[in-house]
Amino acid sequence: MTKMTVPQTRRIIEDFVDELKKRRQPTAKPSKSVINFRTDRSDGVERQVWRVPIDLLRFRKDNGRVASDVLDYEQSISRLDEAEDETQEVLRGFLSDKDPEKTDVLRKSIKHAGQQTPAIVTCDGFLIDGNRRKMVLDMLHREYPEDDSFAFMKVVILPGEDDEGGAPTLLEIEKLENRYQLQSDGKSEYYGFDRALSIKRKMQFGLSLEEQLRDDPRYAEAGSAEMKKAIRECEKEYLKPLECVDRYLRQFRRSGCYRWVSAGMGDKEGRWQAFKDYSNTHTRCFGNPKKMLELSIEEDEVGEIEEAAFNIIRLRTLPDLDKVHVIMRSLPKYCRTKEGKKEIKRIAAEVEPSLPKEECVDENGTPLSTEVLDAKWVEKYRQPIIHHTKKAASAHENQKDKETPIELLEAAYKKLTHDDMDMKSIGLSDLTKARKIISQIHTCADDLESEIYKCQKNLKSLQRKGR
Repeated sequence: MTKMTVPQTRRIIEDFVDELKKRRQPTAKPSKSVINFRTDRSDGVERQVWRVPIDLLRFRKDNGRVASDVLDYEQSISRLDEAEDETQEVLRGFLSDKDPEKTDVLRKSIKHAGQQTPAIVTCDGFLIDGNRRKMVLDMLHREYPEDDSFAFMKVVILPGEDDEGGAPTLLEIEKLENRYQLQSDGKSEYYGFDRALSIKRKMQFGLSLEEQLRDDPRYAEAGSAEMKKAIRECEKEYLKPLECVDRYLRQFRRSGCYRWVSAGMGDKEGRWQAFKDYSNTHTRCFGNPKKMLELSIEEDEVGEIEEAAFNIIRLRTLPDLDKVHVIMRSLPKYCRTKEGKKEIKRIAAEVEPSLPKEECVDENGTPLSTEVLDAKWVEKYRQPIIHHTKKAASAHENQKDKETPIELLEAAYKKLTHDDMDMKSIGLSDLTKARKIISQIHTCADDLESEIYKCQKNLKSLQRKGR
């Protein structure tokens, strides 16, 4: 993956540095903390914990927890300057929408027991670890303005340019965030989509996938084979679905508009799971020449099938059918029959990625909002997409009803020889029933073998008479 061309160190706002130094206060015990920065832990380096007014602390737009929101905002609205108050409110809104239930749990915890773990900030007050704690303290301070304990936050301040070791580079900041993200205990987990974007960004900064995984205690001492497996799983869980997301947004001419995919955990209609299931299907079937041959899918048909899949995902819900992410898993089965594949390809052929220009403006010629356009697109294409998907599903069901005797025999044999067919696991109360079923299977097998023998005998007799 191509690395980003970026400065080695982030821009430090000297006015913020001076104000932070002026107003910070030493904390009561514990006044020192060992953080996971550079080699602090291995060297046993203790850093000062400060008590800092919450109004001096700011959210970073590069926080992995809101990666999808920030990228979408900068693509569709404008670039965010995290030094501006307006940007801080935008970032606060993004954080507030992410996993509100866990935010409420954290709020109650800090309200009753106070802030337990110090946050980590840059020398000019931008948070690397502790964004939710800052947000919760802001809420509590507004709710209880007379309570001084909510007006301050315990933080460890990273070195500046003139301090020992110098200010952290952008790569060091990404490493630090990654360590706390993977080693957090009881913190809100990153939503899978934001996690995927965060992994990708860290790779662009030069932090390899293996380096990121090594920060996870599960893989800190993993051997070569275990690490390769962990990398494959991470690619399957995050990076490959993200590639599908990017192709999806490109199809509908909305590259970079990630909030259009999902707003986070609270977004019940989020499409991330559908992309994960489609990605697995694509890797297993549509990107596998052997499987494509088995399904009678030509290489030039894969693009049409993917286009249809993305149209289905955009629809979000299909009444009287399975959930969209389940349909993504079922696509290979739908394409197995000639009729089913034809119906799936019709979804691509009959559905346009965008509406005609005249339908994209109101009666005064004013361009319609993205939300309105999306609703109009769904209204226009819902019925044909549902119609063809149902017909593809029906073709698959009809094929199942027409299974040949050989297919049925093979399926029965596979079940009888399945790994789970462990007689020792049958309960004492079911042993008599099991023997009865086995006896019935034995009788049925004898009858079938006898019938096949007669068919073979009659066939040979006819062949002799024909001679």
